[in-house]
Amino acid sequence: MASTQVLKTRIRSVKNTKQITKAMQLVAASKMRRAQEATKASAPYTLAARELLTALSHHTSVARHPFFMKRTVKTRLLIVIASDKGLAGAYNSNIVKAYIEQLRIDDTTKVKNTTIAIGRKTAQFVARIKDTQVLGVYENLPDRPDGRELYAILDSARLKFTSGEVDAVDIIYTHFVSSINQQARVMRVLPAGFKAAFEPGVASDATYEPSTEEVLDGIAYRLVGAQIFQALLDARASEHSMRMLAMKNATDNASDLADDLTLEMNKARQGAITEELAEISGGVEALNE
Repeated sequence: MASTQVLKTRIRSVKNTKQITKAMQLVAASKMRRAQEATKASAPYTLAARELLTALSHHTSVARHPFFMKRTVKTRLLIVIASDKGLAGAYNSNIVKAYIEQLRIDDTTKVKNTTIAIGRKTAQFVARIKDTQVLGVYENLPDRPDGRELYAILDSARLKFTSGEVDAVDIIYTHFVSSINQQARVMRVLPAGFKAAFEPGVASDATYEPSTEEVLDGIAYRLVGAQIFQALLDARASEHSMRMLAMKNATDNASDLADDLTLEMNKARQGAITEELAEISGGVEALNE
């Protein structure tokens, strides 16, 4: 059994760690609420854009539009979204697993790929993969990326696709369902798609001026941008949620460990006192003989 002094040092260290993890939990919870509000606020816009695109598809042919050209996929661009920091539970590892799975699929189907890495953890992992082409790296993005950062990513994807250098653009990100449920997903943004079956809604009774063709030219770019923006917001909300949960678990574990060490220290102290009493009793008996 460890000495009481060693146990006191360990208890002090665990309690200091608990204070740090508790503070990180509170910070992550605060950021999570703001990120959750942001992703929920933008979700209706993304859904409305999809509905409008669906309605437009029934008014004009989109086959010749640069964003809608479907080609045999020989090369594709993967936009991988992870975090800049760790201590977020399985957040980064889930994205890495999904990314590796897509690389395996491409290797099996003989499809070439190139990667845009968003987040330092993604960049570090991609740099270790042999023969992986990296188109760009974006680090330290804010929780709500501004137009400059968003359109830098969007324009890179658009130019690669419209020039024919890649035949598809996919985003690997973490979809935010709730504070305790996040799912790693792969979403195709180019070629732009829409629902096969038309469901009448707000856009079904709309009138388009000056023409549906010109409206389509304007909305296609915005739709893809909205999808990427929504993926970034979902990813950040998921990151903060998983970090908050990871820090809560760490705080709870630190509390349990501190209690166990305290119990062990009390047992060691009691054992030392019992031993001293036995030695005193033995000494008294020796003097009485």
